[in-house]
Amino acid sequence: MTGPSATFGFRDVDAREKAGLVRGVFDRVASRYDLMNDLMSGGVHRLWKDAVAARLNPQPGETIIDCAGGTGDMARRYAKMARRAQMRRGGASAKIFVIDYNAEMVAAGVAKGGEPEIAWAVGDAQRLPLPDASADAYSIAFGIRNVTDIAGALREARRVLKPGGRFLCLEFSRPTTEALQKAYDAYSFKVIPEIGARFADDRDAYQYLVESIRRFPDQRRFAAMMGEAGFSRVEFTNFTCGVAALHTGWAI
Repeated sequence: MTGPSATFGFRDVDAREKAGLVRGVFDRVASRYDLMNDLMSGGVHRLWKDAVAARLNPQPGETIIDCAGGTGDMARRYAKMARRAQMRRGGASAKIFVIDYNAEMVAAGVAKGGEPEIAWAVGDAQRLPLPDASADAYSIAFGIRNVTDIAGALREARRVLKPGGRFLCLEFSRPTTEALQKAYDAYSFKVIPEIGARFADDRDAYQYLVESIRRFPDQRRFAAMMGEAGFSRVEFTNFTCGVAALHTGWAI
């Protein structure tokens, strides 16, 4: 490597190469991405996502960014919640932008059908195609560990949020006990790649996903990175004893 490096699983690669490598992973798994999430987590990811949507609490008339939104799991939750609030209180429809770097993931999401509040776009979390201070809320679920420059993506999220806008990030994290960490490691490294091989015909993609989780900053370090990017009132909530964590912050 002659320039800055970035992590790709347990490997360090040229930062200029990471985006293409990650795109290749998700090109291969896009058609079975939602099924694999259910198989790998036993459906628990749905409970985590429900909790994130409840915390974001979408409202009529809001502009919400679902960054790295993939097949639209989070965006559909936001649209339905905002519509229910609209039916109770009135107001304009919410606008929800699913932005994902991977065209195959976006295509898989569009093919599933969408809610009228949702618009889809291929875009980079580090260079969002949106003006400054244009969004009321920004969320990213299981996506930020795949970007080349995490700090840059956080700064970009802060840029597009209005004053008082809210930021939510759901990501795999660090289990809170040593015993759970050992059990989680055993499951991750032995079972998840095997599930990938059997049901998606791609062991390597799921080996990468497991490794990328281990290279991602732990809860407190990621919270500190959010503060460095300009977010205020940063907090995190552990899900399933830290297997995943929700980080929240405000653009104040």
